[in-house]
Amino acid sequence: MHNRMLHRVMRSILTNGISIALGAASAAAQTHAAAAAFGPGNPFYAPIFDKIEDSDYQPAIDAGMAQQLQEVEAIANNPAPPTFENTIVALEQSGQLLNRVMLVFNCVTGANTDDTLQKVEAYEAPRLAAHQDAINLNARLFARIEAVYNQRASLDLDPEALRLVEYDYQQFVKAGAKLSDADKARLQKLNQEEASLENDFTNKLLAAAKAGAYFTTDAKALAGLSQAQLDAAALAAKGRSQKGWLIPLQNTTQQPVLASLTDRATRQAVFENAWNRAERGDANDTRAIIARLAQLRADKARLLGYPNYAAWNLTDQMAKTPEAAKQFLDAMVPASTARATAEGKGIQALIDKQHGGFTLEPWDWEFYAEQVRKAKYDLDESAVRPYFELNNVLENGVFYAAHQLYGLTFKERKDISVYQKDVRVFEVYDADAKPLALWYCDYFKRDNKNGGAWMDVLVNQSKLLHQLPVVYNVANFEKPAPGQPALLSFDDVTTMFHEFGHALHGMFANTVYPSLSGTAVPRDFVEFPSQFNEHWASYPAVFNHYAHHYKTGAPMPAELKAKLDQSKTFNEGYDFTELLSASELDLAWHMLPASAPLQNPDAFQTEALRRTHLDLSSVPPRYRSSYFLHIWSNGYAAGYYAYSWSEMLDDNAFQWFLDHGGMTRANGDRFRRMVLSRGNTEDLEKMYEAWLGGKPSIEPMLQFRGLERK
Repeated sequence: MHNRMLHRVMRSILTNGISIALGAASAAAQTHAAAAAFGPGNPFYAPIFDKIEDSDYQPAIDAGMAQQLQEVEAIANNPAPPTFENTIVALEQSGQLLNRVMLVFNCVTGANTDDTLQKVEAYEAPRLAAHQDAINLNARLFARIEAVYNQRASLDLDPEALRLVEYDYQQFVKAGAKLSDADKARLQKLNQEEASLENDFTNKLLAAAKAGAYFTTDAKALAGLSQAQLDAAALAAKGRSQKGWLIPLQNTTQQPVLASLTDRATRQAVFENAWNRAERGDANDTRAIIARLAQLRADKARLLGYPNYAAWNLTDQMAKTPEAAKQFLDAMVPASTARATAEGKGIQALIDKQHGGFTLEPWDWEFYAEQVRKAKYDLDESAVRPYFELNNVLENGVFYAAHQLYGLTFKERKDISVYQKDVRVFEVYDADAKPLALWYCDYFKRDNKNGGAWMDVLVNQSKLLHQLPVVYNVANFEKPAPGQPALLSFDDVTTMFHEFGHALHGMFANTVYPSLSGTAVPRDFVEFPSQFNEHWASYPAVFNHYAHHYKTGAPMPAELKAKLDQSKTFNEGYDFTELLSASELDLAWHMLPASAPLQNPDAFQTEALRRTHLDLSSVPPRYRSSYFLHIWSNGYAAGYYAYSWSEMLDDNAFQWFLDHGGMTRANGDRFRRMVLSRGNTEDLEKMYEAWLGGKPSIEPMLQFRGLERK
């Protein structure tokens, strides 16, 4: 998942690329002088995490907002006629302190939050929304942008500059710049309420996930777990000062341990803890929040002249309309559900053969599916994990693939401060040995970390601002007990490659203007580079380089590798159906008209799944509405379909690689030059088709998933 908490933030300056200014003064002292001097002496500049205290964020954010408003006012009130340089470029150069502080703040609040940071979030969320509105709805500023936009054909701009003019105009109009003063005031109130509710949702969900962890003092309840899993569960319990075993929740509906737990009552308890985490009628219940969020988003869309929020939000996406996105999803439902239904029948047959005496339920699926997989492919997950030790996967898999394709090399930096002790930092060098980026990785699960996995930046690339990128990846892998190796599932391995695909998109950015740089692209394109990078995890030359036993160093036996390959499309009906369910559910919420009444989330979800023929009792959606963080707080509102849309792009892309010689530097460099480095500097549909040599179709995606179109 790509994570961008600030929808439109002005970029900042890093004149010495990725160099870190050590020995700087305290953040508190610097923020008071921020408007006068923002540079290497400021800990937010790089950032220098061990120089930043929780108490520094609020004054820094406030100082950044004040500074940016001064800069924007200077642009809006400039007596000179509006030009590309004094309006569009000046806007790109504004807000350097605010942008840098917010990128750091978003990082720590997502991956290492605490009570103080959450209070700052709650305080600043509506203020930041109001601040952004003060820019987007500034009539004098927009008049200058519109004047440049209207003159663009006669300005002799290069293609990237022209794209920026058109992008700025589109984004300001989308944000309400053409509304009347009365409607602007109404929009500002809606935006502030939305920001507050999104923040409340995130904090409630974090608390709900923590409270939903499964705890037991009965070892028999955890029968089926490996010793390493039991040790990790004991360590997790110890971390909460409890004696016993604790299994934290991941962000999805299904939980990894459900594939191993032999006790059905335990499986049901773990599943229900996940399914009901945010629907317990307590302080962490999110249903009232999401019902109101859906309603106010519909109100906002109506105010902006659209029939629903999805129609408004998709105007600058590749799909363009919710109808196009829905048609795309609907086309895949029959093949996916038919496969899932057949898989369910196979699992039920196994239950009956074992005289289980019960009907398949969601908490049974993973456990019995694992048995079916073992029987069908003779593949045991516990036999696979020893070949996927985290550090070996990283260095001999993820880094190796990047070297083979793009010539990159990596050097760990232990002299750079981090926000949590498990975080690692690497300097990334290009094929010509020049520094390209800094990359941070934070892989282990913590109670104060949001669920899932994501990428974001601490510094964005920009030639205008003379800055190289600082990028990070976050995941939630199970942390091993001290002295034990971090052994991954192949799904975890794929996650590492996925998030590093996002990182490469950010690292390879080679644009002038920060607003168009790197991953600043539509949602239904941003997942394409990451999902494309997943393919290299199983590519023979890469797989054979990292899949070695953590004790002996022996490569994975060919027989075991063959079993893993043969099982790739196993359970794809289930996996794709739960993904499609979540995507259709998202669109249903955001295609509500403003005239619709306040919804009951449970009843709404039930009806939405029935209407789209995705109401399979044993295949719940990947996310229930009440804990669907992507759409209620992480910027994927009306955009969760983007994962499947991007998968269509990435499977067509990988097929292109296979058809043109596979993993070669020539192919990698061409992909980097024509796609990964371009950001949002040109029409993405045209960019993609120019690189691919034609239009994409859903056929490669269905083929790679082992599905047939009905």
